[in-house]
Amino acid sequence: MNFLYRLARTPAGRFLVRLIFTHMTFALPVSRLHETDTVLAFWHPKPAYKFHVLLTPKRPAASLAELDPTDSAFLADLVSIVQSLVKEYKLEEGGYRLVVNGGEYQDFPHLHFHLISD
Repeated sequence: MNFLYRLARTPAGRFLVRLIFTHMTFALPVSRLHETDTVLAFWHPKPAYKFHVLLTPKRPAASLAELDPTDSAFLADLVSIVQSLVKEYKLEEGGYRLVVNGGEYQDFPHLHFHLISD
């Protein structure tokens, strides 16, 4: 898995990541929880928490800094999916966090959010 993370940080890897997450999400071998035209939510393949879901846009954006703040469809879908997951998995009871990493804290070169809970 470390090899894939290193590959994703190369120019060719960033190109492939962008291509897959913006045009070929159907090819991702992930366990989907929710999917819209703008967002894909799936279980983290290497979870660091008891509950660990990734939410990623189906648009090119390497980080939060590149996200178009006027992209109301994506933002509405993101909030709606998070609310749905919080309700479905009763995360309100024990608490939860929605985290987005950037810069050196971001391991994967495509914008993604972590919905986490212990």
